[in-house]
Amino acid sequence: MITRRKARENAFIAVFEAGFSSNDIEEILALTQEVPEYEDYMLDSFAISLINNYYNHAEEVNDVIESKLKKWSHSRISRVASAILRLSVAEMLFSAEKDIDSIIINEAVEICKKFAGDNDYQFVNGVLGAIAKDKSGE
Repeated sequence: MITRRKARENAFIAVFEAGFSSNDIEEILALTQEVPEYEDYMLDSFAISLINNYYNHAEEVNDVIESKLKKWSHSRISRVASAILRLSVAEMLFSAEKDIDSIIINEAVEICKKFAGDNDYQFVNGVLGAIAKDKSGE
């Protein structure tokens, strides 16, 4: 069994790969379950639910992100930060678990620190914080 942090990281890797690959997300999901070399990147049911939440609500998730970009456009965001934002926002909005926004934001920042540019984590933190604030009605 993998930790939630590792599941989120593996979900990010799969979504990020789908952005560059000729394989669609379904093929990537199948590969992670079948190929022994991908054992470190296996997707458990939690990771798959994160991915499905994003793909099932992609337009709404992208609209929520766009609404918080201020003077930025989505095309200016790095692909790494974009994938992290999309998965995180989908989890914040469509997860069965409630009141875990701070956990989601923390995990997103840690994944960003590991995979993104030096300052991307601050940007991701700011966007997710603004979404969480709106969501809580503050």
